[in-house]
Amino acid sequence: MLVVFFRAIFLYILVTFSLRLMGKRQLGELQPSELVTTILISNIASLPIEDTSIPMILGMIPVMVLVGFEILLSNCALQSKRFRSFLSGSPIVIIHGGVLDQTQLRKLRFSIDDLMESLRQDGIFDLREVEYAIVETTGKVSVLQKFSAQTVTPQMLNLPENETEPPCVLVSDGQLVHSAVAACRLDISWVLEVLKKEGLTLRQTFLLSATPSRNYYLIPKAGKGAVLPQPKEGVLI
Repeated sequence: MLVVFFRAIFLYILVTFSLRLMGKRQLGELQPSELVTTILISNIASLPIEDTSIPMILGMIPVMVLVGFEILLSNCALQSKRFRSFLSGSPIVIIHGGVLDQTQLRKLRFSIDDLMESLRQDGIFDLREVEYAIVETTGKVSVLQKFSAQTVTPQMLNLPENETEPPCVLVSDGQLVHSAVAACRLDISWVLEVLKKEGLTLRQTFLLSATPSRNYYLIPKAGKGAVLPQPKEGVLI
């Protein structure tokens, strides 16, 4: 039993490391070759766990070979557009100028239900609102809405630009995030001043986020069985 346990833990770490090695895109939008590699790795890794008579090395080598081959293919795809198209395919336009191309839909074996489901995921429920739609190599449908259906933006209203930087999470569940403090161009003494102002310690803070302009938002930790604390916000120059 312990042998199976340790084999499972080791192969879990190996497969996780392998997927990270293939890049973050592997975890999000899978290309066909990446999907095949992921399926093969999961199947190969399960064999030494199910059958303890199989040496661990026989599970490790194929996994690393597949990872190495996938990285090699990815590098080749970066160097050659033709190879990239052969490996992953090319995006296909299915709606152009508001007109649905039924021929391309049939080639992709894309039903109307599939198309409408993809549009609804983008918050579009009426096909008439779509100006262009492209099926990406990952199978995702990218959509450009008609101008009359687009969300109003400040640029459309000729409003003055007021670019603001997003807030950084400086304290997460009682832990100070040093990299976020530096990225927000703040310092630890400022964070401690904010906590002192609100009458809290680092351990009593569930979340503290702030912008480079020193606007902060703070949520204290809730005690067991206690009423949920109210968030606090303010500016400390």
